[in-house]
Order: sequence, then C-alpha cells, then structure tokens
Amino acid sequence: MITNNATPERPSLRMTYSCQWPALMATALLLLGFSGASHAVTGELNLTGSTTGFLAVAVFVVAYGLVMAEEKLHMRKSKPVLVAAGIIWALIGWVYVQSGLPDEAEHAFHATLLEFSELMLFLLVAMTYINAMDERQVFDGLRAWMVQKGFSYRSLFWLTGGLAFIISPVADNLTTALLMCAVVTKVAEGDRKFINLSCINIVVAANAGGAFSPFGDITTLMVWQAGLVQFQEFFELLVPSLVNFLVPALAMTLFIPKRTPESLDEAVELKRGARRIILLFLLTVATAVACHTLLHLPPVLGMMTGLGYLQFFGYYLRKSLPRSLDRKRTQYVQRGDWRKLEQLGSVVPFDVFNRIARAEWDTLLFFYGVVMCVGGLGFMGYLGLLSDVMYTQWNATWANIALGIMSAVIDNIPVMFAVLTMEPDMSHGHWLLITLTAGVGGSLLSIGSAAGVALMGQARGYYTFMGHLRWTPVIALGYAASVATHLWLNQASFTLP
Repeated sequence: MITNNATPERPSLRMTYSCQWPALMATALLLLGFSGASHAVTGELNLTGSTTGFLAVAVFVVAYGLVMAEEKLHMRKSKPVLVAAGIIWALIGWVYVQSGLPDEAEHAFHATLLEFSELMLFLLVAMTYINAMDERQVFDGLRAWMVQKGFSYRSLFWLTGGLAFIISPVADNLTTALLMCAVVTKVAEGDRKFINLSCINIVVAANAGGAFSPFGDITTLMVWQAGLVQFQEFFELLVPSLVNFLVPALAMTLFIPKRTPESLDEAVELKRGARRIILLFLLTVATAVACHTLLHLPPVLGMMTGLGYLQFFGYYLRKSLPRSLDRKRTQYVQRGDWRKLEQLGSVVPFDVFNRIARAEWDTLLFFYGVVMCVGGLGFMGYLGLLSDVMYTQWNATWANIALGIMSAVIDNIPVMFAVLTMEPDMSHGHWLLITLTAGVGGSLLSIGSAAGVALMGQARGYYTFMGHLRWTPVIALGYAASVATHLWLNQASFTLP
C-alpha cells in the first residue's frame, strides 16, 4: 500500500535503493533479450524490436535508477519517472503519427490515464482521512496508552506487531508502522537489539496485514479496482498473511530479554471530533464497498462521497468551535486547570483542505509516472513479451512467487501494474497468490517496502539494512509458509473456470 510531505512525526521516505541495480538491469535485459519473438499486446504496431522501443526501455531504466539512488542524490523519486513517462509517450505518439494511426495512441494514453486517476483519487481520500485522524491526535492517543501501561519487552513486541497487523488493513501500512515504531523507540530508548527486532516485526506485520485488504496497500487496491478479486475474497488471504507474520515473530521472540522497562507518564487528550472522524472513515469505506459490490460502480465514487462527509463535518467543527471553546474555558476555570486553559489559545479550526494538502504528493506523482511508463511499454508490446516468458514458458505459480521476491528489490507498484497490464490467463487462486506475494515479499529486505524505508529513517541507527538482513532467512521461511498455506487452503480456486 502506500508517501511524502516530511514532518517530524512522519519522515520523508528516502528510497535507499542503490543496491537494486543488478535486478533492474536483469529486468531490462529480459525485456531486450526476448524482443524478437513477440507481437504487440495493445498497440497495433510491434515496437519491441525497434530503435524506438529500445530507447523507451533505456529511458525507463535510467529513470528508475535515479529513483533507486534517491537517498544519495537527494532528489524526489517522482521527478525522473514523470519525465520518463513524457518521453516514452512522446516516442509512441511520434511513431504512430508517422504510421497514420494517431487516434490509437491517444486512446491508449487516455485509458491508462483514467486507470491512474481512479486510483489516485481513491488514495487521496484515504490519505486525507489518515491525516485528519493524525491531526486530531488519534494515533498519539493510542501511542500514549501503550506507553503508560508498562508492558514487558515481550508483551510490547507482540502488542506492536499484532496492532500493526490489525490496523494496516484499514489504515495504510506506512502510517501503522510509523506509529508502532514510535511506541517502541519511546519505551525501549537506547536498547538497540530490542528496537531492531521490534521494527523488523512491525514491518513484516504491517505488510502482511495490508495484503488481505483492498485498503492495506496500493497493490491490493489495484487488484480490487481491476475487478479481479472481489472485496470479500481478499479475506481468503487472512490466514496465509497471519502465517507470514507469525513464523518470523515466533522465532524472534526467543531472543527478546525477559524484562520490563519503566512505565512513562504521557497523557494525550483527543481533539474534538476525533472519534467521529474515525466513524466517518469507516462509513466512507462501507460506501466505497457498496458502490463496487452492489451498484457495480468504481469504488472511487464511494471514496469521493466520503470526502464530502468529512467536508461537511469540518464545516460543523469550524462553526461550532467558539461555543465549544467557551464551554471548555468555563470547565477549566472551575477546575483550576490553568495549563489546559492556556492551551485553548492555540486551538485552530479544523480545515479539510489542509489535510488534503498534506497528502503524500510525491508518492502520488511517482505512482502516475510508473503507471504511465509501464503502460507505455505495455502498449509497445514489452509486457506481452514478458507475460509470454513468465506465464506461458513458466508455471504461473512459480512466476507469481518469483515476482513477490522481486518486489523486495523493485517497488511492488510497477511489478503489480505490469502483471495487471499483461492480463495473463490465470485462475482466481493465482490472482490471490500474486496479491499475497507482492504484498508480503517486500518484507524480505528493509528497502523492500515503504514501511521498512520509513522506519530506517525514524529509528536511524537502531533499525538498519544489515540488522534486517540478518533475519531475512527467517522472514523468507514465513514467506514460503504463507505461500504454502494459501496453496493448501485455497487449492480449489486454482482451477480455471
């Protein structure tokens, strides 16, 4: 699932992907090496063996290389893919104009843009609600409650991991991971070993929890929006996702010291309307599901309607703020609570558009660039070629497992979008499998998911690439166990109708 306006609480996601060059080059070579034996998937012209096609692939490789080097270059990841998308489609447009087929390229671009637009608006509403709950201190309140309880290290390990697994299907896995990491670093301050183990557990749990819900990750949302897996069918992945979380967690818990840190006195008062915004978010999710399931309309209709719910509620909060402040001022004076009385002077009205402005625009623009780049390469015929190699010459099961592992090195968004664009002839069970593997495969490396990258920034020096890598064999065991569990539990769904 699924981010970038840096704040102290929510650090900018720096993609430390410099070590991903070998896999990226291998992908490029795969595209180029088989270019002679394909026919176009979408476009009428087969450009896979042409100079134009080779140039488009080279542009994409260079752009994605710049994305991977974001940490060293200090350049936002959206910039290179936006330029690459423009170049690739300009090349397509030039070739099709010269061939007397300008309308076909235009229609293909519009179709790809429409697919992105639906996903972007969906994500924008979800991000706005998460930012609204953050501003109303919902997540701070949950963190304070856990800090106050004085849990043992083992209890804290399981509590943060379990909550990450439970919350990420509704909120995005990045927000969930950042919240749980804040608790761990606050309670176990200075304990390098425990913080590293807990952060690994949180990343695995957040990615696993996001894999069985359309709202847990961008890739699951893409599959749901494409109509390949219905809302209720995602829950067939609940048990495999749980296995993916539990296997490494059980192994790591054996290395957690049996001691209890001192409890901390931290009180957080939820801002006015916090609980009602949570209820509105759940109502928005229900509206989106109803639009898709009952009315057979795109889920984005329900999400945008839900944004209207939040705007109306924001209007109510602004209009009723003076009356609310007067009431609280009277209560604090009667109680002699001068500290809270002083804080009332800093209360500002709730503004929905401020929450929208704080959405992760770099991620949304990166998403646009990737979707348009991959869509352009697919229009040229490269994805049909790759589909033939992986889903015809290979077994679909092994192809989906391999793509899940690849998503630990290459971002799972282009991996999933490529599969959706290929449209391989797969059973329902195989579509669930690629949904699972693309979601949990990123846990194999700390740089394999947005949650892992963010936690390396938040717990800098405690949670590191090498610290995560030492536990990769155990995480890989959980990955294999989750795949095996899905193949066993849902074996009936692997038969093509």
